[in-house]
Amino acid sequence: MVARVSTVAFQGIEGVPVDVQVMVAPGKVGIQIVGLPDKAVAESRERVQAALHASGLALPPKKITINLAPADLPKEGSHFDLPIALGLMAALEAIPAQALANYVVIGELNLDGTLAFVAGALPAAIGANTQGKGLICPEDSGAEAAWAGANIDILAPRSLIALVNHFRGTQILTRPEPAMRVAPENMPDLADIKGQESAKRALEVAAAGGHNLLMVGPPGSGKSMLAARLPSILPPLMPAELLEVSMIHSIAGQLSGGKLSDRRPFRTPHHSATMAALTGGGLRAKPGEASLAHNGVLFLDEFPEFSPQALDALRQPLESGECIIARANHRITYPANIQLIAAMNPCRCGMAGEPGHVCARGLRCVTDYQARVSGPLLDRIDIRIDVPAVSASDLIRPSQSESSAVVARRVARARAIQRMRFMGLGSSPSLTNAKCSTSQIEQIAAPDREGMALLQDAADKMRFSARGYHRVLKVARTLADLDGAETVGRIHLAEAISYRVAGERMPAAS
Repeated sequence: MVARVSTVAFQGIEGVPVDVQVMVAPGKVGIQIVGLPDKAVAESRERVQAALHASGLALPPKKITINLAPADLPKEGSHFDLPIALGLMAALEAIPAQALANYVVIGELNLDGTLAFVAGALPAAIGANTQGKGLICPEDSGAEAAWAGANIDILAPRSLIALVNHFRGTQILTRPEPAMRVAPENMPDLADIKGQESAKRALEVAAAGGHNLLMVGPPGSGKSMLAARLPSILPPLMPAELLEVSMIHSIAGQLSGGKLSDRRPFRTPHHSATMAALTGGGLRAKPGEASLAHNGVLFLDEFPEFSPQALDALRQPLESGECIIARANHRITYPANIQLIAAMNPCRCGMAGEPGHVCARGLRCVTDYQARVSGPLLDRIDIRIDVPAVSASDLIRPSQSESSAVVARRVARARAIQRMRFMGLGSSPSLTNAKCSTSQIEQIAAPDREGMALLQDAADKMRFSARGYHRVLKVARTLADLDGAETVGRIHLAEAISYRVAGERMPAAS
């Protein structure tokens, strides 16, 4: 007799159906697992044997063969423990095989028969719903899986015995409830920053249109403080965005307590991060920081200190909105629709251009340091601003800065305008000006006569690339949305061009 239990193998954020087939037959005593298992799956035989023994079930002295079909699909992770154990129990008639037919099963076993948390409960639940089945998962993963839908039958037992008792009718398991993570009340506020009004304006524009932003300034000028306050003015995640973000974090095992949050991700990797850490990879092709920041912000402080190879690996995600990890035996795609915020010093010593300071290495201190960031990557950054050192008068005078709540309301209005506009064009309501196509931006950001004359003059004299030209239009469209203007005017284009050529005035182009 062959017992069958359904489970999933994860490819990216999707759960691929896997059939666990268990056969107990005469032969050499032992357990053999086949079907391209990795080390964690191969070791499950020891965990399963110990858990079944702790639950009061001894394995017979027979040959046990476990096949994970399809056999040519790599199987990775410890979540195969529970389906293998239940398959064995069904083969030994310790649990009704028919009771498992309508469930997809995931879970890791402890040696005492209890179930441990596993990553990927939310994508597994969505995959089970696609197959018209329910989900069996550990108790600690139940709250996460419950977000897949109110109509999905979810069992989240604490142990093998609790699951057996449920099927016997002696202990009924209740459906877990989805949980939300409460947003912190003491988020960093823009009102804490004194001075830097131009930088705050650029931060508001970046938030309103989802634009990439680069801040250049000496140490202590407030670049990191500004970036840390960006989440406080960003709108919350929309339901579809929340589901995508949660699936990625579920695969990475980073949903604390199975609780979801509508706050946009804000990832701040250290500059020693490798290319695989930023874009994803490793032995099991896990999502990287770019994917974990999907629909949110990826903040790279000390921008040139990252390895050039790691930075250039971000060029494709910034353009396409996804990270593609190619291996010899499989290819995985993770979403990576990110807003890049970067901060850097003007030179190695950090003080180039400051009054009274002369670099010991001269101009090379600036050129060598800034050359670590490639031109094609800089071309993908919409807004570039200089963040000068804060003066003593700014620190001493009473603060009159706007709070994040006030700025967030303006950002929300601009985002609402974009949402209605793109829905009218048949695009996704979560699309922003920064992510729309070139044909769309030419349609929705057609400037007036004076604005077109300025744009043509600036493009000729500053030699904008085709990408740079369209990104200026995108920023100008966002500025018009903040003003509530229907048409992109000369004033919007002038400000957008000034962000494109950081630190430069534009007397010639005016």
